[in-house]
Amino acid sequence: MRWLMFFLVAILVLLQIRLWFGEGSISNKITLDKQWDSQQQINEQHRLRNRLIAQEVESLKTNLDSLEEKARKDLGMIKDGEVFYLVIDKKKQSATDRAEP
Repeated sequence: MRWLMFFLVAILVLLQIRLWFGEGSISNKITLDKQWDSQQQINEQHRLRNRLIAQEVESLKTNLDSLEEKARKDLGMIKDGEVFYLVIDKKKQSATDRAEP
């Protein structure tokens, strides 16, 4: 009977050790919950970014004005008959000239 009691206490101690310190322990679960929450926030940010990109793509497919705006902004394109003027800030230009060897 004494050995049985010792054996049951030993099993209980081993299970408690695993519960508190082993794989699947409470501290491990808390860490995984924190990682889950941070990943959920990252996923939500990506969903928002994807929605904005999808809206931009849809706008470019259907709206010629947005397509023209994108071409002007990103590619520097101009219409026939337009004149393009490039204004250079002398203060910024002189600072970059001094920085170049």
